Amino acid sequence: MLHENSMAQARLETTDAKAIPVASMVESIVGCKWSVGLLRLLGDGCSRPSALLRASEGLSAKVMNERLRKMIRFGIARRTVFGEKPPVEVEYVLTPFGRRFMGIIQEVRLLQEAVDNGRIPKTAAAAKPVSARRRSSKSQG
Repeated sequence: MLHENSMAQARLETTDAKAIPVASMVESIVGCKWSVGLLRLLGDGCSRPSALLRASEGLSAKVMNERLRKMIRFGIARRTVFGEKPPVEVEYVLTPFGRRFMGIIQEVRLLQEAVDNGRIPKTAAAAKPVSARRRSSKSQG
């Protein structure tokens, strides 16, 4: 359960001074297969745009840049440019907030594995509360 102070802390200030709720970030990032893949790669230490692109088969440079800009806007990733004259080197890394955000992605992955392996029921009928299952089994017996 979140307290009111925690709710205030669960917002991240962006460069345009608008607060973005963490829930919106999760929806925006988790709802995009490319964002999740890029986050995983950044978490694994892949930082150069060309390496990110090579590791993401089917991802276009345009979409990659859009997703990375979104992560920067959310404060999940940071972009660093090395050099002043072309060719410059660009590097993307996770921020401390981004590393913490990766915990959410990891939990979603673990939940999916549990569902896939049958450790957690997928159907609504199987997900009845224990008390409801006990009542229905008593009425049948």
